[in-house]
Amino acid sequence: MMSFPLSALADIVMLDLPQADPEARALAEARQAQLTKPPGSLGRLEDLALFMASWQKTERPRINRAQALVFAGNHGVCAQGVNPFPQAVTALMVANFNHGGAAINQLCTVAGADLSVVPLMLDQPTQDITQGPAITQAECLDALNTGAAAVDPSADVLILGEMGIGNSTISAALALGLIGGEAAQWVGAGTGSDAEGVALKTRVIAQAVARHAGLGPLELLAALGGREQAALCGAVLAARLARIPVILDGYICTAAVAALHVARPDALAHCLVGHQSREPGHARLCTALGKEPVMALDMALGEGTGAALALTVLRGALACHNGMASFAEAGISA
Repeated sequence: MMSFPLSALADIVMLDLPQADPEARALAEARQAQLTKPPGSLGRLEDLALFMASWQKTERPRINRAQALVFAGNHGVCAQGVNPFPQAVTALMVANFNHGGAAINQLCTVAGADLSVVPLMLDQPTQDITQGPAITQAECLDALNTGAAAVDPSADVLILGEMGIGNSTISAALALGLIGGEAAQWVGAGTGSDAEGVALKTRVIAQAVARHAGLGPLELLAALGGREQAALCGAVLAARLARIPVILDGYICTAAVAALHVARPDALAHCLVGHQSREPGHARLCTALGKEPVMALDMALGEGTGAALALTVLRGALACHNGMASFAEAGISA
């Protein structure tokens, strides 16, 4: 597992991040041009194969080990009544993950990913973001370190998910604080809020973001985010340092790592967004980050479920890229 090389949040903008390899991508493109299909006929699958080639620095990228991490945390903003479920559900769902009973367990089995769940101080929710910062910068850095340490540097791809009652409110607050706009543009039903609940979330988010106005992106991660959001950022950065491509899940994951994008726009170059969430703010957020989700299946569960499904698509892309015959091998005149 990895140790994180930072002693302060501000150090993130100074990291020497590896870049995609254009030579490996060019070799993969040349291979694609010789495969027994019309050019571009596999669409996004071809793009995904080239993406993997550029980060694995090889013409024929492969996935031998896929790691899945789900980070879990609780949020003080639930004191404002923004979620219809009690925070005890977070720990109960973590137990369900560990017993193999959740959707993410089934999809990781299908996708061939090794799942680990990382709870972060579930008995100590963050502070209420309408009253003050969710966590201190020191606590944020500690959660970043936890996320980074969970990454296996031998993995070929990392998929990320989360669990935390109240974290759709946190995600909308982060999106509003980092990207801007109106609070209502970022708020959805989350885990089942009705129209009155959505209106309450909108007011709470607007109040919280106004309270923490003027902070930089990494300071906003601490002020408006939570431990699992910081851990997701740490995992993304650790994966980048190890040249591991990342598949993010939906709105919660994307909003968390948006702080890295705003701090330095190249920070998420190694990341795919696995699916477009049903949460209305997610499409807007993906556009702001310049990311096109791999799939859109009207999902809004979280847990990494959309990222796990996207892994199956990614495996299909590499199977075609590596396994198809060239025109010469098939004896076909191109």
